[in-house]
Amino acid sequence: MTQRTDSHLIFRDFKRSYPEIVRGEGIYLYDHNGKKYLDGTSGSAAVCNLGHGVAEISRAVKTELDRYAYCPCHCFANGPSMELAKMLADIAPGELNRAWTVSDGSEATEAAVKLARQYQVLKGNLSKSKVITRWQSYHGATLTALGYGGLSGRRRIYSPFFCNVHHIPPAYCYRCPFNHTYPGCDVLCARALEIEIRQLGPENVAVFIAEPIVGAALGCAPPPAEYFRIIRQICDQYDVVFVADEVMTGFGRLGRWFGIDHWSVVPDIIACAKGISGGYLPLGAIIVDEKIVQLMITKESNIISGHTNSAHHVSAAAGVAAITYIHAHDLVKQAGAMGAHFEEGMRSLTDLPLVGDVRGKGLFMGIELVQDKCTKDPFDPGARMAQRVEKAALERGLITYPGTGCVDGDRGDHLLMAPPLTISRSEINELVGILEAAIGEVAEKIT
Repeated sequence: MTQRTDSHLIFRDFKRSYPEIVRGEGIYLYDHNGKKYLDGTSGSAAVCNLGHGVAEISRAVKTELDRYAYCPCHCFANGPSMELAKMLADIAPGELNRAWTVSDGSEATEAAVKLARQYQVLKGNLSKSKVITRWQSYHGATLTALGYGGLSGRRRIYSPFFCNVHHIPPAYCYRCPFNHTYPGCDVLCARALEIEIRQLGPENVAVFIAEPIVGAALGCAPPPAEYFRIIRQICDQYDVVFVADEVMTGFGRLGRWFGIDHWSVVPDIIACAKGISGGYLPLGAIIVDEKIVQLMITKESNIISGHTNSAHHVSAAAGVAAITYIHAHDLVKQAGAMGAHFEEGMRSLTDLPLVGDVRGKGLFMGIELVQDKCTKDPFDPGARMAQRVEKAALERGLITYPGTGCVDGDRGDHLLMAPPLTISRSEINELVGILEAAIGEVAEKIT
C-alpha cells in the first residue's frame, strides 16, 4: 500500500491520489491542474443539488456569520431555524409540520429513531424498543446508524456494538430475495415486515426505517408500486412508527419534494439532510407528525436529543436560502422533466457489456455491473469493477459514485448517478456519453 506523504490529512483511501479541487461553477468542478469534472453525483452523493456558485446561498450564510457566531439553543430561538422549520412543514406531506435540525444524515436518522422510541414510551409502550430495517440499506456512518443499516461491508467489524436492530430482505426486483417476479410476487418483500414484527412480538417493535429508493447500498433500487402502501398498513396495524429516510431522495431529487410522495404514503417522521442546504453547509433535520409532538406537550416531555450544532443559525440560513432557490427556479418541476430525459439516457446503456440492470427514478439512477448478463452472475469482489469504471470515468472528467455488496453484502458492483437538479439536457447527454465510454473501456480490457 502506497500512502500519500504530501498531506497530514487522513484520506478515505490511502492507495489513490486525490486531485485538489479549487473551484466550482454550475455542475462542474475544477482541480488545481485546471481539469474539469462533471459532477454526476452531486457530491458524495445527492448533496450539491443546486450546483456551485449559487450567490443567494453564499450571501445568506455571510449575513448570519456577520451577525453572531453561535446561538445557544437551550436558551434562545433564532430566526433562520424557525423559518427553516416552517418551510419544511410547508413542503412535507400530511401532518408532518414540526422540525428539529441537526448537522447531517446520520444524526437525522438517529434522532428519528430516538424520537420514535420516546413516543412509544410516552404512550405507555415501554417494551417497544426494537428497530427493524432492511438488508442492503444505508442510514448513516455513526455506530448507531450503521447498526440500522444493512450495508455489510461498512458495518461488519462494528457489529459487536449493535443491539435491538433487526433486518428484513430489501425490495430488490432485479434479484428478488424470494425468487419471484413482480407482479406475481404478492410483494413479499413488504409483507416480510409483518412476519418479522410477529416473530419479535408486536409489543417489542418500536420503529421501521426505510429509504424510498435505496441509494448507496443498492444502487438506486426502487420498490414495487404497492410496497410502501403495504408498509404503512402494517405499521398502523402493529403500532410501529414509520420513518422515511429521505437523506438522498429529498428536496426534488425524484421530481417531488420528497421521494415518498411518489407512493402517496405519509410516514410518521422524515429524516433528511444533504440537499436540504445544497451542500453549502452541514445540515440535516427530522420532520415530525403533529400527533407525536402533541403527545410530548401533553406529557410534558421535552425532546431527549440534541447536539452542539442543533439549530445552528448559519446552517439553517443556508437551508432557507436553498429551499427558497428551489422554489424560485421551480427546480422540483424541472427535476421531473430532466429526470425523464436522464432515465431515458441511462436506460440506453442497458445493452452495453457488463451492464446487468439500469434502475432508479428521475435524477437518481443506478447501474449494476455483472460478468454474465443472462445469469446475472456478479464479479468477484476482488475485481473491484465499480471502482474500475469510476476511475475510467474520472479520467474522462465525470464523477460517479461506486458501490459494492448489493448482492449479498460482499458481491455486487454498482454505480450511483445523481446529478444536480440544475443539469440541462445537453449536460445529461454529455454525462451519459462519458459513462458509456468508461464502461466500454473497462469491458474491452477484461475480454
